Amino acid sequence: MSEPKRPVVYILASGRLGTLYVGVTSNLTSRIWEHKNDVADGFTKRYGVHALVWLEFHDTMISAIEREKQLKKWRRAWKIALIEKDNPHWCDLYPGLIL
Repeated sequence: MSEPKRPVVYILASGRLGTLYVGVTSNLTSRIWEHKNDVADGFTKRYGVHALVWLEFHDTMISAIEREKQLKKWRRAWKIALIEKDNPHWCDLYPGLIL
């Protein structure tokens, strides 16, 4: 059985205070697995950005995409503060995903 579609905005990091990547998907578990296993060439593969450090679920893909666009415009310090508010140790949240 496949995972239900649930729009989510997420931030990946290469490590604590490392390189950040903001993304959006409707299948979080699958998408993060793809990042971690370097399935596609691109930013996360090039810079080793694999740890899921922040996520935010949305009711619609439209609202998730708008939030992703908003976060991509944010200053780095604001993104770090957002991560550290709920994940001060920058733990990889992927192993504990319960969807």
